[in-house]
Amino acid sequence: MKMKAQREPLYITKINNVKQLGEKDKTLLADVTRQYAFRVSNYYLNLINWTDPHDPIHRLIIPERAELLEWGNLDASNEDYYTVQPGLEHKYPDTTLLLITDMCAGFCRYCFRKRLVMSENGETKIDILKCIQYITEHKEVNNVILSGGDPLILSTKKLERIIKNLISINHVRIIRIGTKFPAFYPERILNDSDLLNLFEFVQRAGKQLYLMVHFDHPREMTASATASIRMVQNTGTLVLNQTPIIRGINDDIIILRELFEVLSFSGVIPYYIFQCRPTKGNKNYSLPVEDAYQIFTSARRNGSGLSKSARFVMSHFNGKVEVVGLDNNYIYFKYLRAVNLKDAGKLMIYKRNKKAYWLDSYITQNEPSLTQFNKCAL
Repeated sequence: MKMKAQREPLYITKINNVKQLGEKDKTLLADVTRQYAFRVSNYYLNLINWTDPHDPIHRLIIPERAELLEWGNLDASNEDYYTVQPGLEHKYPDTTLLLITDMCAGFCRYCFRKRLVMSENGETKIDILKCIQYITEHKEVNNVILSGGDPLILSTKKLERIIKNLISINHVRIIRIGTKFPAFYPERILNDSDLLNLFEFVQRAGKQLYLMVHFDHPREMTASATASIRMVQNTGTLVLNQTPIIRGINDDIIILRELFEVLSFSGVIPYYIFQCRPTKGNKNYSLPVEDAYQIFTSARRNGSGLSKSARFVMSHFNGKVEVVGLDNNYIYFKYLRAVNLKDAGKLMIYKRNKKAYWLDSYITQNEPSLTQFNKCAL
């Protein structure tokens, strides 16, 4: 009897099963994957140029020994403080965040929520009905973000139950889904008409659905990825992109400008460019704030008006902080969102610090007189 050929698994979760890596590399990376989980789709592995030692796709998904350097902490923005029950964060009055899964199609090596896939973590042990009840009782909430992990890792039926519960709440007007599936595995969208029907259903219910996609590098915008985006857009869903600036991946003026361009060609709005959070394991992926900001402004400078819609921000414990300027002596920040509503729109001016990776370094270095000046508001 003729044996059927075995199909390759959709996802690879053990570094030893990456056939393109040599045995020495697998041995060297074993310690890393014991500490920080590894996962990748076969589709995404095939985007890597294995002959290029500096390939950005390789750097994004394949572990590196430098992840073991001591630096940062697992919850760099102290999300735990805003967690009102497992899986539900309420940081700003009008917005809640639901962590509905701890799984993704692939684990970015610089992930700022890598704590979710560590064995001792229980943040995503979510009681969705309790979360829905909380949102129902808090009528100030009009935005709900579905995140994790990646919500599209769930079956469409599970996702449908969550979304239909949310759109039944009158005061919820916007649902945002954060996902990297169009980059990691676009077939999830291309081959699931039920998912697209669900997206259309949200629009017909009078709510607005946003797909917050995550393309880090222009090479991720393959023909399949672009086709998946077009299919989502045809449902009436708005698609925006957000990405951090990551060393060795997109910390290059030409690359970042190209990313802005290819996104706009596909009708995807460049939204936030993030400062990489100082999360444990991220030292070798992070750039100082001022270096990252200068790359961002240079990349944006000669692009179209659409690319200029992107903003360079950091998700700080106190709010969403935008870097708005830099001169010879000072760096200028502004609160786009502030936990303390009195800080909304506040302009903060600090002495420059070329070694700063996060807002806190600027705060601790400045003398009281300059801190008082920070009380100026726009």
